[in-house]
Amino acid sequence: MKNVVGVPCLYMRGGTSKGPYFKLDDLPKEREIRDRFLLTAMGSPDVRQIDGLGGADTLTSKVAVVGRSTRPGVDVDYHFCQVDILKPLVDTNPSCGNMLAGVGPFAIESGMVEAKDGETRVVIFDVNTQSKIEAVIQTPGREVNYEGNARIDGVPGTAAPVVLNFMDIVGSKTGKMLPTGHAMEKIDGIDVSLVDVCMPMMLLRAADVGLTGYEGRKEIDGNKELLARIEKLRLEAGRRMTFGDVTDKVIPKVGLLSPPRGEGSITSRYLTPHALHAAHAVTGGCCVSTACALEGSVAHELVRMPPGNPRTIWIEHPTGMLDIRLETKGTGPTMEVVCGVLRTARPIMRGEVLVPRSVLEPARAMAAE
Repeated sequence: MKNVVGVPCLYMRGGTSKGPYFKLDDLPKEREIRDRFLLTAMGSPDVRQIDGLGGADTLTSKVAVVGRSTRPGVDVDYHFCQVDILKPLVDTNPSCGNMLAGVGPFAIESGMVEAKDGETRVVIFDVNTQSKIEAVIQTPGREVNYEGNARIDGVPGTAAPVVLNFMDIVGSKTGKMLPTGHAMEKIDGIDVSLVDVCMPMMLLRAADVGLTGYEGRKEIDGNKELLARIEKLRLEAGRRMTFGDVTDKVIPKVGLLSPPRGEGSITSRYLTPHALHAAHAVTGGCCVSTACALEGSVAHELVRMPPGNPRTIWIEHPTGMLDIRLETKGTGPTMEVVCGVLRTARPIMRGEVLVPRSVLEPARAMAAE
């Protein structure tokens, strides 16, 4: 196959997302050529992503890039790439806590981290959010175990648990929990909380935009008038959070919040931001959970707060619940936060992604000079 080039990857499910995992050293160093490669590999832009690995859904158009870290106390660096389905765009502003669940196993499988007998703790630096996460992986006999009894909503069956402890997550993009200094403010007459913990988000009551908060994808994604109204709010939120024009950016994300309907602590409909997440992003779960503990926020008004510290915040979403172990120190926007979450991961396919040689040749020619 003279006209195609293969790049090694491990295709994995991480949490409720899936996509290819690449070693950083296997990808072009030039951003423009790397993005062109990822778009080609995933089959974007195309509504079906028929000519690539993408699954025609934001949850399955994701890429994890992992490399050995030179940072003290860190094993690997994690670069997350959200590949747009309809535009030739690779967004590295947000992170993905679900794909993060596969980073530890991938680092071990690819030889970047040596497994220990029993369990292996992998310290990951999230380049997108400039934060550290400890992943606890089951490794009996020094091999990653994928079978177990852990169950997460949004994924059928059970698997071995992957525990993620999120640290240094306050002010992931802006340096502040509350970029505007307000726990609650108004945009176009709607109460919103603009919070930056692990993922910058605009949180608002679902009822304030005419929803019960318990709708699914069909009701929300099919309501173009609703999405247009939310996008107008989000654009202003992005400006206030110092991101400028966020028209072609996926941050801030949007959380439509409601009181819990079942046994959970709060209900959240998480927009990605132009479509409803089938479940709930882990990073967004950390943000929503922290907002629950933040007096004066929209989330604090709606949450059924469990006692104790640490405590588990159960976030009801369209396909079940996401549990976030929230530990806080102090109060208000200066409080320290550590979020823990249980995820699962599974390798699906190992091999090479094949792309036209012309996609990579410029990068290789430059490297040879």
